[in-house]
Amino acid sequence: MQHRLCSPRRKPSLPVAAALVALAALALAGATRADPQPGLSFKEALDAAVARAPVLAARRAAAEGAATAQVSAGRLPDPRLSVGVDNLPVTGQDAFSLTDDFMTMSKVGWMQEVPNASKRQARADVASALADRERALLTAEVQTVKRDTALAWLKRYFAEKRLALFASLEAENRVLQDTVNARIAAGRALPVEATMARQEAVQLADRRDELTRERAQAQAALRRWVGELADARLSGEPPQLVADPMHLLENLERHVELAVFDPMSRMATAEAREAQAGKRGDWGWEVSYAQRGPAFSNMVSFQLTFELPLFASKRRDPEIVAKRKEVERIAAERQEVLRKHTEEIEAELAGQAQLARQVARLRDTALPLAEERVRLLMASYRAGRADLGAVLVARRERAETQLKAVELEAAIAALRARLAYLIVEHAS
Repeated sequence: MQHRLCSPRRKPSLPVAAALVALAALALAGATRADPQPGLSFKEALDAAVARAPVLAARRAAAEGAATAQVSAGRLPDPRLSVGVDNLPVTGQDAFSLTDDFMTMSKVGWMQEVPNASKRQARADVASALADRERALLTAEVQTVKRDTALAWLKRYFAEKRLALFASLEAENRVLQDTVNARIAAGRALPVEATMARQEAVQLADRRDELTRERAQAQAALRRWVGELADARLSGEPPQLVADPMHLLENLERHVELAVFDPMSRMATAEAREAQAGKRGDWGWEVSYAQRGPAFSNMVSFQLTFELPLFASKRRDPEIVAKRKEVERIAAERQEVLRKHTEEIEAELAGQAQLARQVARLRDTALPLAEERVRLLMASYRAGRADLGAVLVARRERAETQLKAVELEAAIAALRARLAYLIVEHAS
């Protein structure tokens, strides 16, 4: 019985191997293109801005410095060391001798000034309020950076959305230019229609330049906050930032521009108390040790000093009144800012409702009608019952309607972003 031996598998020839290598390289290149560099999402942009913004680095340094300064606020001032010579003779046989005359003493002393307790407590309160003010400023600045970064990201996002929408209109124009010559050759269109199509292409190029400029401006604004990350493509959709009107109006006390007024008021009040405490005067003490010649006894001295706040009506009282007026100024300014922002928020909420109604009308009514008009005119044009001018006008109006809808969406998104970062929810 004969058995057929299986022949070994033949190795691919050199050309086949080269082809396989080329296919593998193309597949790898395709896989590389399919996995582009990660883009910059809305949240990533905000996180990067908070981490990188120089204005926040400055605010953090100020807050840390004010917090550190609290440690020494309200403490006693540094003591003083005194050294010297008392009763040094300059004439006679004992001139310039430190030991021969019984009254000559080499002295070393320790002095300590003691501001009154109310003044020290007021100074501690001033430092505490200053630290709170710097923390409030930092928190408000974080909100401001988030808001401005959000606005820049949204501006670029909608600029790119308008450019993508505009590309479809340019594609339609190219198709029109490709087909109009055939229609002219077939006697179904006038030669002037080819010129009209090219004129529209020039107008579209001008409009594209405007949209490209808007995108570049938005990217520059974003670069201010996130640096080189602004060169990355955007990824993801913008979040649905919804500002609850009742929440905004009920929490206006925590508006980013109002959060700083409370620590400012406390600081001014503490400064007024410090000025008031100055009427009580400070005191101090000193102890010294005096060394005389070997034939004489050494001595110890102790003394107290007291500040006499005389003429308070001309020196202390005006300062106290000035500090109290500062408290009144801050309270009045806070009230004015509160009223101003109440008016602004109510106006922006009304504007948001109006923009939402406009977008709804455009999406539900105006855009479908514009699409229908273009479709009907194109059908009539192909049938020879309409001229190209009417088609171009209809297409242009449809594009303007589409772009306006995107612009209104961008306006709503920007308005919501401004409202979303107005209230300080948590202290930093």
